[in-house]
Formats: sequence, C-alpha cells, structure tokens
Amino acid sequence: MPATLFTNGRIFQSGVRPGTNAGLHGEPTFAESLLVRGDVIEYVGPASELPPAADDDTVTVRDLSGRTVLPGFVDGHMHLMLLGQSLNKLDLGACTSLRDIQAAIRAHAAADPDAPRILCRNWMHSMTDPTGGVSAADLDTLDDAARPIFVDSKDLHSTWCSSSALAELGAEAWPPVPGGKAERDGDGRLTGVISEAANFTYVWPHLAQAAAMADRVAAIKAAVAAYHAAGYTGLIDMAMDEGSWEALQALQAADSRIPMRIAAYWLIRPGQSDAEHAAQVDRAIELARAHDAASSPDCRVVGIKVICDGVVDACTAGLSEPYTHNGANVYPTWTAAQLAPVVQRADAAGLQVAIHAIGDATVTAAADVLTAHASPVRRPRVEHVELASAADAARLGAARITASVQPVHADPAILRAWPALLGASRCGRAFAYRELADAGAPLALGSDAPTAPHSPLGNVYVGTTRKSFRDPAALDQPVNPHFALGLCEAVAAATEGAAYSCFDDGRIGVLKKGHKADFVLVDMQWDCEKLLEARTVETWFAGEKVWAAEAEAE
Repeated sequence: MPATLFTNGRIFQSGVRPGTNAGLHGEPTFAESLLVRGDVIEYVGPASELPPAADDDTVTVRDLSGRTVLPGFVDGHMHLMLLGQSLNKLDLGACTSLRDIQAAIRAHAAADPDAPRILCRNWMHSMTDPTGGVSAADLDTLDDAARPIFVDSKDLHSTWCSSSALAELGAEAWPPVPGGKAERDGDGRLTGVISEAANFTYVWPHLAQAAAMADRVAAIKAAVAAYHAAGYTGLIDMAMDEGSWEALQALQAADSRIPMRIAAYWLIRPGQSDAEHAAQVDRAIELARAHDAASSPDCRVVGIKVICDGVVDACTAGLSEPYTHNGANVYPTWTAAQLAPVVQRADAAGLQVAIHAIGDATVTAAADVLTAHASPVRRPRVEHVELASAADAARLGAARITASVQPVHADPAILRAWPALLGASRCGRAFAYRELADAGAPLALGSDAPTAPHSPLGNVYVGTTRKSFRDPAALDQPVNPHFALGLCEAVAAATEGAAYSCFDDGRIGVLKKGHKADFVLVDMQWDCEKLLEARTVETWFAGEKVWAAEAEAE
C-alpha cells in the first residue's frame, strides 16, 4: 500500500489529556518523523528509529523543512449548514450604523436582482439603536422588487425581517413559543425582529427548507471546503435539524464520502409539553442508532442540544442579577422541571447532552441538571460558559463536564457593549477559561461559526493572549488575561479535546500510531504572541491532501 514519510519536521505531541491541568507554561514535545500508510498513521517518532517498512519502495519521502505538523483541528461547536449558507450572504460586519446597513443592503439588492431573497449576516444590536430597536420599516424601501429581506444577528439568536419576509414566514399566525419572541409594537403589530426560540423554531427551518436541495448540498460542500482551507478535518454541528440532516445525507449518498469527520447534536426546541419534548428526543435517539460510530463513523448523531438562554448583547442571557443598564431580570428559558425529563430520556438512551448556557444563572442551572441526571461516562457538556461563578467552574470540573468554549467570542472587538450591560465586576469574570481548566473540566475549543471567524489558530490566539484577532492593530489590550490558557493546552483542546467531547478521541485528535492520518502542516513559531503570523500550508484528511496553499499546490 502506498505510504508517505514526513521527516525533518516538528510533529506535535500534546501530552495534554482532556481534563488535565496543563497550565500556562506546559511545554509540548515534538517528534521528527511521521509515517502514513493508507489512511492511518503507522509511525511517529525520531528518524533514527524508523521501522523497516519506511524503506519500502512504495514510500514517498517528504521533507518538511522544519514545519510544524498539528493534528487536524476539530471544531468543537459550529453550524454546518448555516456556515455554508452564510458564505453567500451580505456581510454587514463593517457597518456601524443603521444608515450604513441600509446603504449596504440597497447596493447589494441592486447588484443581484434575480435572487429570490436578500440574505444578510453579522448585524449587531450595538450597530443600531439598542434602546429603540429596529423595525421592518427600516428595510422595506431598500429593494425595488420588495423581495423578502432577512438579516441575521451576529450571534444568530435574532433575525430582523422586512414586511415581505414576515409575510413569507406567515409570522402573524405563529403560535407562541416558550422562550421565544416575535416582537410587537404598542399597537400589537409585528416589528420585524424575531428572537431566541422563535428564531430557531420558525425562521431557521423556513430558510433551510426554502432553499432547494441542490443549494443546501452546495452550502455544505462550500463549508467543508472553507474548513479544509482553515486546517479542520473534523467538526461538531451543534444544532442539527431535519433540513440540514436531509442535505447532509443527500451529499453523502451522492459523493459516498464527505472528507470531514462530522458529529451532530440534535436541536431540541422548546415546546408546550413534555410529550412534545420527548418526541424530539426520540427522533434524535432513532437517528443516533441508525448513524452511530459503527455504521457511520464520519457522519454521526451523537446527542442532543438544548438552548437554555440567549446572549449578553441582546440582553437574553440568564443572569443571577439584573442587567446593569436597565435593571431587567432575565432567567433561563427552560425550567428545571422542563429540562430534567429531556436530559434523563436522552442520557438513558446513551445520547450525550449539550446545554447552551451563557449567563451565570443558566450555567448554574445547567450544572444542576447535568450533575443530577446525566451520567459522567456520557461526557455531558455545557456550551459557551461565558459568565460563570467560581463555584460553578469548580462544579463542572469535579463532575468532568466538558466546557465547550469559543475564545473568538472573547475577542475585545465585540465586547464593547458589555461594560454597560453587565458592569465592571461581572465583566471581570467573563470567559474564565483558566478556572475551568484548573478545576479539571475537559476543554473543547470551537468557533461557533458562522457567528465568529472560524480560524482555529485565531481562536487559539484569543484563548492564549486574550487579545483581539479581529482587530489586532487597534485592540492590543487583553480582556481578563488572568483567565488565559497555555498554548499547548489550547491547541490540545482544539484537537484532542474536541474529539474527546464527542467520543472520537480513540481515532483522531492526536498524532500517534493507529490513529487516522488527519493533520495540518503549519508555518509557525511556538509562541502565542506570534500566532497571527502563522500560516496554514496543507490539510490532510485520511492520508490524502485535501487542501494546499497556492504556493504549495504549484
């Protein structure tokens, strides 16, 4: 069988098992040579100890010239279909005002007159008036054809719709959704802003189903290609639903193999009864049994995901004390009585449970239900953990509950509104990754793409320096640097830690004999302050090169 010997390199050997407190200064070890045969790693170690098989005539020798080889990154939390679709949406990230947004949409609409809808992304509440809000009327005059306009908030927890978009959605006839909101004005008319559970329940599925199957499949292929270019060979989809799953299965049937290790958590939407919740869990159980590690190792349903609060910027994260700027109390969107049966049912069937918890009150609620009703052997997890008490960080560690975190959300460039919303004291506890690691909570790093940049090295840069990846020149002051992760620790969390979080650490996430040959070649210095200069050179999946920088591809 053909093989490739990579030599004269720095083959990362992390030595940081999930839940191990490696600390800021833990140093990695590097091997010199890597032998790949077929889709499996056959040897990792010094050149002087290469096995006789390395001299076989079928072995191609590749001189790495001192480059670093890292395990293929595994995104611990992302949204595959949404990412693929977002690549073709108008990016409003550079806008700073309602006028900027309107000008951008007007120009985009004129340039693409044949699109059935105008789809936009990266609207932040701070760009517009966070007190007066926005309305459908702000969008209605921007396109001569009055096509539906859908504007995603950066965090994906809200959609701002034009009047024609509301009509297409049939929003006037929607039954209320627990934990969701279709905003109305003083006269009872829809304003055009759909938030939280109403967004997940109505807008997301509508846009997924409205897209033709060919477009959905193309979106997934585009997302996979973008991930290869970034250095990913695995990902965890953290809100899988029927529309996305149908497209994923259609792509797999057409291409027989998707060159990405995909694990999915089925989104459980809030309903009116325990029976409605149980039916959704049962669907996840059905899919998990049909698509498990034995029958479909690279496209599995592994668990459920429950969104238990919103986000700080929209003032929908559940907090133990009121928001500072307006005194509003916001609580978790699922009560303990509603959540416990869902967790119990999924856990009893062998599924993992992931709970979205951003505010400190919601982190407490998540820790309560997982310690009471989820078996530690199932590797339950909490997503985001952006504001947590020291006591809850210790609880997550003691129970070995995975902290699934996204350092790119801690970027100073997107935290400008936090001091006014939370106050200085609570901001001082934001993104307390160091406490989680010190307490022994397994860490899984993710990007939450498309809500944030999906560069894995950029993610590691923010996690280790606490500085801005989005705007490094303007924002060189770190946010809560005492909560920083070590470089070895962060890279391990973005590879082995993410693989561990979905029970895939037995074959990917580390570079060792017998594991799949998923890895990335990087030009880099092993210094967190130098990560902005690092360059991904090649990405290899199952022993095959699936992406190369232009200079390498020539």
